[in-house]
Amino acid sequence: MGTATGTTADAERNGPPEGGGPGGPAGGAGRSAPPDPPERPAPSTPPGPSGAARTSGAADANSAPGPAEASGSSGDPGISEAPGPSPLRLLLSRVRPHQGVLLRAGLLSLAGSGAGLAMPLTAKYAVDAFAADRSPAGPLVALTALVLVGACLSAYGRYLMSRTGEGVVLRARDQLVSRIMRLKVPAVDRLTPGDLQSRVTSDTTLLRTVLSSGLVESFNSVLMLLGTIGFMAYMDLTLLGVTLVVIVGIGAVTSLLMPRIQRAQLRAQESVGAMGAALDRVLQAFRTVKASGAEERETAAVAAAARHAHDRGVTVAKWASVTDVTMMMSIQLAFLAVLGVGGARVASGSLEISALIAFLLYLFYLMGPIGGLVEGWTGLQSGLAAVRRIDEVESLPGEPAPPPAPVREAVRDPGPARPLGVAFQDVVFGYGDERAPAHQGVTFDVPAGGMVALVGPSGAGKSTVFSLLERFYDHDGGTISVADRNIRDWPLAELRGALAYVEQDAPVLAGTLRENLLFAAPEADEEALASAVARTRLDALVARLPEGLDTAVGHRGVTLSGGERQRIAIARALLRRPRLLLLDEVTSQLDAVNEQALRDVILELAEQTTVLVIAHRLSTVRHADRIVVLEEGRVRRAGTHEELLTEDDLYRELATTQLAADAR
Repeated sequence: MGTATGTTADAERNGPPEGGGPGGPAGGAGRSAPPDPPERPAPSTPPGPSGAARTSGAADANSAPGPAEASGSSGDPGISEAPGPSPLRLLLSRVRPHQGVLLRAGLLSLAGSGAGLAMPLTAKYAVDAFAADRSPAGPLVALTALVLVGACLSAYGRYLMSRTGEGVVLRARDQLVSRIMRLKVPAVDRLTPGDLQSRVTSDTTLLRTVLSSGLVESFNSVLMLLGTIGFMAYMDLTLLGVTLVVIVGIGAVTSLLMPRIQRAQLRAQESVGAMGAALDRVLQAFRTVKASGAEERETAAVAAAARHAHDRGVTVAKWASVTDVTMMMSIQLAFLAVLGVGGARVASGSLEISALIAFLLYLFYLMGPIGGLVEGWTGLQSGLAAVRRIDEVESLPGEPAPPPAPVREAVRDPGPARPLGVAFQDVVFGYGDERAPAHQGVTFDVPAGGMVALVGPSGAGKSTVFSLLERFYDHDGGTISVADRNIRDWPLAELRGALAYVEQDAPVLAGTLRENLLFAAPEADEEALASAVARTRLDALVARLPEGLDTAVGHRGVTLSGGERQRIAIARALLRRPRLLLLDEVTSQLDAVNEQALRDVILELAEQTTVLVIAHRLSTVRHADRIVVLEEGRVRRAGTHEELLTEDDLYRELATTQLAADAR
């Protein structure tokens, strides 16, 4: 076994609560790597309620905030409000791959609507035929044909638009989910899951609406409006002038309402995200809510968020209704004006009655294009708000895209796992919020092979070590080496492929027991799976479950005990065959029998790989080859259990109180 040494760092203070920050195993030894260059200053990003954390040039937070406020340009306090490309440009970029299909759909819809344009003129000819005692059969047959052809063309065009809209939604969801999966951990820490889900579901759905009733419908409505005006000009220029004076005047008033609709729609979508965040907060701690008797308070909180969303939705409905009524009123006022002026001209003999009837039909035909424009512009405002919220997530700092599958397979060495060593040299790191730095000048070595324990009071920075090794966060200064190689020189997939990390809360995903065990090593065979189950004493659980390994474990493993979840997490790590294993309080929920069995497994693993463990139990710590004592973000002392009992007052206090309590 190797040794671990530690030196006292510069004065340092509390990091995050233990177990609060994710961490993961990594390995390395030595201090030969040159110091990392200082990081560039991170761009300013408003911190959430829990603060922000620096990583890779981006401001991020260490813990997730509560439900987001639905105000401003973003519904989540963890999302930057920095200006980016215009929402219209972003929307067009999503439409561009489908422009060919959309053009065909638009032309079909336009042709269908164009067939309807000829109907008032054909009706004029039918009236003239009746007046002249001629057969109206020709005009009536033409009218019937125009109705049928127009309906078929419009129906197929709308189908193409709807199908393309679904394709745009699917593509947007795929890209957004892929981006969320590659976001850096600090960025996700600052977000609320409910708001993220709202962006993936409801916001992407609005893209379909903006395609059908926004861009394409608005474009067709403009062409139909121009065509209708052309026919009206052919009928009578004087009546057209009267119509345009009324419509343009009211249309100018309506255009002033559009910015209000866009702002109201953005706030409405943000409030829906905030409501989802409030509900997600309750569901994530459902048993705690019930055990605390907080159902009424949490119901009131979610109801308040729902009322807020309702109020914002009513605001959107108010402005949309005002816009619709205003445009429809313009048609009605134009009708009265045309009827008065046209009736006078018919009485004077300067206008045929059939021409007045045709003109009035065209005037009412204007309702379609104008209504389409209003609906299109309203839908466009919703789409612009949605695409802005989607782009806010896609603009967050992310990790590099994973390598192709063959490269990922090559990352995992099929041979025996070679232990990795780790070296921290004057490492400085802070989460970027109001707290003092979590690490400042931390220095210690973990040699390849054997077991090293990290101990110390809560907030000493133990879990931060794991987070930095997994590169969930990037350190601000100093050097972290893995196998004598600067940790920043490791490809991320290769680094994490060499590590296995067992978290303190031992998360279990919805699915079967088999899926959870193979989650980190899907290529493991049945023999390896059976071995991991036996070594972690899960065989009794498997035998008890109705479908064995293929039994569903429920959402977050709700059907399992805390100890069973911990053993599943450890078995999952064993199947990964790590070169460095990180264990964070892995025996805290186990009974004495299972703890002893797992301790034997850990000691056996320490003979094959490097094990770095955070522990409070004396039974776990005393078997470590070396123990590193952390206090207020610095290394206080390192040595064996016996040495530290003699030489370090803090460790002796921990051993006689906190550590020994579990031994009793």
